[in-house]
Amino acid sequence: MEAVPLAIASAPLAFYLFLLGVINLRRRPTVISGSVDAAGLAFAASGLLLVGPMNLFLPAAAAVRFGPFAWLLLLACYGLGVLLYILVARPRLVIFNIPVEQFRPLVEQTVRRLDSDARVAGDAMQLPQFSLQFHFDNAAAMRNVSLVATGERQSYSGWKRLQAELAGVLRSIEVPRNPRGFTFLACALALVGWPLSQLLQTSGPAVAQQLRDILRL
Repeated sequence: MEAVPLAIASAPLAFYLFLLGVINLRRRPTVISGSVDAAGLAFAASGLLLVGPMNLFLPAAAAVRFGPFAWLLLLACYGLGVLLYILVARPRLVIFNIPVEQFRPLVEQTVRRLDSDARVAGDAMQLPQFSLQFHFDNAAAMRNVSLVATGERQSYSGWKRLQAELAGVLRSIEVPRNPRGFTFLACALALVGWPLSQLLQTSGPAVAQQLRDILRL
């Protein structure tokens, strides 16, 4: 692959992996909403999509008529598609860098404090007063836990309240650093170093020409 497309494809993914590495090397668990997690994944894949399917299927007529602005239209369509997915997807929370065995008692204590009518059955929990019902989704190898909504009737304000309460509880919890974080950082450095070395070996006019080829100028 040429230097410029390689750099465009690698940069967002490298930034995403760098953030994952930093999060997993913290001594405190981190909780984020499912919408933030989905947006991060969409951003990480944006470079690959730009130099791959978007570049391959960009209509020639649109490139001629709109020039480089055709890319803005494609990126806007991609962003709207991601936004639509976020809006229709079931609510969830993602908690990084904590084993489920340590996290489960914290969740049980939190939900019982929030809702005296809370019910716990195995991996499923229900908070009737907050219209919340969810189950655990455990990624043991990554030391990540997700709380995924079960059923269609969910209160988004209730999920916000649960996220805030869990974030407050987790601030007082200290956990070992996740060794996977070093793997993420190493991958991020590789994805930065490889395109950078290719760019340094490519002349300025060649870089400009590759960029014009992508933008169809």
